[in-house]
Amino acid sequence: MSLQKEIEDKAKEIQTDSYPMSIGELINMYRDDELEVHPEFQRFFRWSDGQKSKFIESILLGIPIPPIFVAQGEDGVWDVIDGLQRLSTILEFIGILKSKSVTLMPPSKLQATEFLPSLEGKVWDNPHDEENSFTREQRINFKRAKLDINIIKRSSDKDAKYELFQRINSGGTKLSEQELRNCLLIMLDKEFYTWAKALCEFESFRSCIPLSERLLSEQYDMEIVMRFLVYRHVDINSIKGNEDINDFITKQIIKIIEEKKLDREEEMTIFKETFIYLDELLAEDSFKKFDSNKEQFKGPFLISSFEALVVGISENLNKLKQKQDNDVVNIIKEIYESSEFLDIIQKNIRPINRLKELTINSRRVFDI
Repeated sequence: MSLQKEIEDKAKEIQTDSYPMSIGELINMYRDDELEVHPEFQRFFRWSDGQKSKFIESILLGIPIPPIFVAQGEDGVWDVIDGLQRLSTILEFIGILKSKSVTLMPPSKLQATEFLPSLEGKVWDNPHDEENSFTREQRINFKRAKLDINIIKRSSDKDAKYELFQRINSGGTKLSEQELRNCLLIMLDKEFYTWAKALCEFESFRSCIPLSERLLSEQYDMEIVMRFLVYRHVDINSIKGNEDINDFITKQIIKIIEEKKLDREEEMTIFKETFIYLDELLAEDSFKKFDSNKEQFKGPFLISSFEALVVGISENLNKLKQKQDNDVVNIIKEIYESSEFLDIIQKNIRPINRLKELTINSRRVFDI
C-alpha cells in the first residue's frame, strides 16, 4: 500500500471537528450533564493552588490556552479526554464542580500571581465578602472568554481514539497505561468499567495485592484486574511473541467487551472466590516470591508471581479446596524453586512470552 493510500485510509478513521466555545457555554453544558469530566481519565486535581491561580490569570489576561479535547459518546454527551485540569479548575473556582460522590466541592480561593498580585484571596462570588469577590463585570467577561474545543466524533474508530488519547497525553505528567486504558473502557462500555472497578474494590483482592501509594494512584490495581480477565480468557496459542504487553492487554480487553461472551456474574463469582481463597491462604504474601533460604515470602507484589499462580488457581479452585492448606502452600513454594519457573524468569524474555510460558506452567501445576 502506498503512503498516500495509508494517509487517506487512516484519515477516514478519525472524524473530528473544532470550534471556539465560551466558558459560559461549557459551564451550562456541565450543569446540564452534557459535558462529563471523568476523574478516571486522569489523576484528579494534580494541580497546586498556585497552578490553578496562574491558569485563571491566563484566562483573565487573554493568554492563549491549549485546546480541550473531548470525545462524543453515542448519546451526544462529551467526555473530556484532555483538559481535565483546565476545566476542573474553572468549575471548582465557580463553585459547581462535583466530586466522585456527586457532591459539590468547595469553591477555590485564588492566590497572588506574578502579573496579578491582587488575585490574592479572590473568590468567584461571595455576597458576604464583595471586596474579595470578582465584580459582576469580571464574572461576565470571564464567562465570555473562549476556549478552543476539539471534538472526536462518535463515528471515529475506537483504536484511533485511543491512540490519539495516548499521543495527547505523552507530554507533561505521564499517565500510566491503565489510566489511558480507563479512558478507552469508559468510551466503549461504561457499565463494563463500573463492573471492573467493583472487582478492584473487593476487600480480599486488595488484601492480596499490597501496592504502594504511587502504584495505586496510577491505577495499577485496576490493571491487575484487567490482567486477571485477559490471562483467563486469552487464547495462549494466539500469542506470537513479538507483541507489546500493554497493547496486547488493551486489545484483548476490547475483544472481551465487543464479543459480549463474558458472563460477568459468573466471572465476578470466580474472581471473588479466587481471592477469598488466596486471602485465607497467604493474604498479602499471595504474590510475593518465596525465599527458601529464609523460609518466608519476601518483597513486593510481583507480576511474574501473579502470572505463575492466578490462572491455574482460579481454574482449579474446587480441586484445591479439597486439599489441606499447607499442601497448597507447599505447591506454591515449590513453583519458585522449580526449574520451569527459574528458566522462564532467568531467560529475561519479553513480558508477553513470560506471560505465555508462566500461564501454561500455571495450568499444568495446579491441575491436580
